Amino acid sequence: MSRVLFIFATVLVAALIAAPACAQVEGEATEMAEEAMETMEGMVDSAMVDTTAVDTLAAAAEEPMDETPVEETSGGGFAASGLVEFFQKGGRFMWALLALSIVGLAVTIERAITLRKASTNVRKLMEGVVGALKKGDMDKAMDVCANTRGPIPQILHAGLSKVNRGQAAVEKAIETAGIIEMSFLERGLIILATVANVGPLLGFLGTVSGMIAAFEAIAQAEQVSAKLVASGISEALITTMSGLVIAIPFQIAHNLFVQRIDRFVVEMEDSASELIDTLTEMDVLK
Repeated sequence: MSRVLFIFATVLVAALIAAPACAQVEGEATEMAEEAMETMEGMVDSAMVDTTAVDTLAAAAEEPMDETPVEETSGGGFAASGLVEFFQKGGRFMWALLALSIVGLAVTIERAITLRKASTNVRKLMEGVVGALKKGDMDKAMDVCANTRGPIPQILHAGLSKVNRGQAAVEKAIETAGIIEMSFLERGLIILATVANVGPLLGFLGTVSGMIAAFEAIAQAEQVSAKLVASGISEALITTMSGLVIAIPFQIAHNLFVQRIDRFVVEMEDSASELIDTLTEMDVLK
């Protein structure tokens, strides 16, 4: 019994001692709970603000944006697309004009290179040939002609190779060689002249075809407008302009080449005449 009373007294004393501590702990727990509630309310407010911001951004993202075309700094793309559109508007005859322009350009480049290579310093050539003949060295004169590029040395070489057969044979050899060299110089000029002449004709043909199509469209239209008529005629005239643009430069090139060939002819005649005169003075020709 005394042991039970002792235990009861001990528990009572411990309870009395722990009561203030429990009260303090309870007060601290209450304060912590209040702070936690305030924190939760702040988080809820922040979440509401963030939700509003997100809704605002989403609404802004859903609004249609003004699609302003970006201008390119370089005009290469627009120029290329405009050229293609221009070509397509011209119709099927533009392909024939394109083929003509390619052929004409190829012939022009080839003839320009050939005629440039055919150029010869005639004065220097004749000095070498006449000087060798006056020294009595026929082989050296022929070597000078053989080692020089161009049509003039070729006809001189052909004449020197027939010296032993007399003046008539020399003149005949020079004439034959001149004809061969002329055909070589004039090769391709007929193609260039054809391109220059056929280009405008194809352009006119394309224009006539386009005008027919334009008037057919006008006849089928219920309401004829000035825009419809003007657009059809403008597209029809594209081939005419293209044909003239192709023909003009190739005609100029053809005329320049003919002029250069005529100069070659004059130089060949002068050189051949000088060669025959030199051989006659030296009594080489019989």
